[in-house]
Parts: sequence; structure tokens; C-alpha cells
Amino acid sequence: MTNVSKIESLKFENQKLRSYISLVLAEIQLVERISEIKQNFTNPSDFNRITVPMLDRISKIKSEKKLLEENLNLN
Repeated sequence: MTNVSKIESLKFENQKLRSYISLVLAEIQLVERISEIKQNFTNPSDFNRITVPMLDRISKIKSEKKLLEENLNLN
């Protein structure tokens, strides 16, 4: 492997790690937001209406994270 290809490989890995970090931060923010909403809404239908899209996004984030974890050998 040449130095140029090593550098390109490291850049690509760095990009994947940055994506992973962004996903982790997004997941944390959504979980915190759901917790805040739960404290402010006593009506379950209102809570569900607001949080279901957020829970769907968390699920997608977890899937994306899992792929990156496997790709980066983080598991």
C-alpha cells in the first residue's frame, strides 16, 4: 500500500468515525428530547403523536450506527 493510498484510507476511516460520532450525538439528543416531552405531556395520544417520528429516527440511527460499528470494527 502506497503512502497516498494509506492517507486516503485514513481519511475515509476518519470520515466514517465522524459520521458515527454525529449519529451518537443525534441519538442522545433525541432520547433527551423524548424524556422532556414525556414530562410535559400527560395525554398518551399527544405524547405518541409527537414521539413516534422521533422513535423511528432513533431506530434508523441505531441501524446506521450498527453498520458503521461493524465496518470500523467497534463492536
